[in-house]
Amino acid sequence: MRLDHTEAERAFRHEVRRFCAQNLPSALRERVRSGMRAEPEGLRQWQNILFRQGWGAPTWPREYGGTGWSPVQIHIFEQETAAADAPPQFHQGLELIGPIIFTYGTVEQKAKYLPRILSGEDWWCQGYSEPQAGSDLAGLRTRAVRDGDHYVVSGQKLWTSYAHVADRMFCLVRTSDEARKQEGISLLLIDMDSPGITVRPFQTLDEQEHVTEVFLDAVRVPESQRVGEEGKGWSYGKVLLDRERALTAALGLRISRLLEHVRALALKTPDAGTTLYQSALFRAKFAQLEIEVQALEHMGLRMLADNVAGVDTGPRGSMLKLRWSELLQRASELWTEALGYDGTCFAPAGPLPGWVPQAQSGPVVAYLHSRVTSIYGGSNEIQRNIIARRALGL
Repeated sequence: MRLDHTEAERAFRHEVRRFCAQNLPSALRERVRSGMRAEPEGLRQWQNILFRQGWGAPTWPREYGGTGWSPVQIHIFEQETAAADAPPQFHQGLELIGPIIFTYGTVEQKAKYLPRILSGEDWWCQGYSEPQAGSDLAGLRTRAVRDGDHYVVSGQKLWTSYAHVADRMFCLVRTSDEARKQEGISLLLIDMDSPGITVRPFQTLDEQEHVTEVFLDAVRVPESQRVGEEGKGWSYGKVLLDRERALTAALGLRISRLLEHVRALALKTPDAGTTLYQSALFRAKFAQLEIEVQALEHMGLRMLADNVAGVDTGPRGSMLKLRWSELLQRASELWTEALGYDGTCFAPAGPLPGWVPQAQSGPVVAYLHSRVTSIYGGSNEIQRNIIARRALGL
């Protein structure tokens, strides 16, 4: 992966930078800059803005409405949108189920779903984890029984991000009982307004309601909404999880932007008659983190290039996910440290009498939310097992 840019690539960088300056809504920029996650309506808005520019799917092939960009262009795009404090594009539809549909889906499925993913009209959620099947996904119990040209689905999904605002769910279900548990799983596309679906959001450590539990009670799903072959859902699901972990090739750039905020804050934070940034201990921690983030970025670049070239990247997605989650947690912790006593400020989930919103609460929310990154997408313990098995042959 070369790091020097051609004249055309430098011109592309200026184009993306100019586009962000002119089109990124200021309210969305300020929310991201503060450390708060963008709300679903803001993410839909940004996706539609990019779609109208023709940039709705940076990693998709042109034939499906994507940009057909090179790995260098994708990297430049992610660099510049991160620097502009744009939110990352919401990945459930765009980077997870979208590529599965255009790779394994029917002509009808591609025509029905892909355009609405690109435009931001459809919001997708991921129906994978269950109360007894999180990291051990092969243990899922949600069952789909054939009834004519429909499946009747019953069961429960847990930790489902934004199911309460989603239009559709891509859902792994058990369609048969095989000796090998993975062989009896299928992948269904379920409309969230189907009768029999109940969604209950709940608060996490950051006091936000972005995860839910989903109950499916005899939900009828047309057979035409099954992706690929019956019983092959485990194979499609593994591809999808590898993509989810590989997303950290782009998200690593977001840590670099976060560190810029940390530096700016530390330069203003008083400490022993000078500023926190002049503290030898703080600077050592900051410098070490910068070095490790740069290494993560370069590893992500190599993986991105291999993905676009169709080269098997093996367990590198797990390596990236593991390192990204650890570095994000350290960076967000350093951000709250730079706040000093203001690091105790926090935005409550609901209104409190006499409470005045504090600008400093964003980093604290970001810090609390970062705790989950070493769990979702497969816990870091699972990632280490994957690396040991697939890279080291243990």
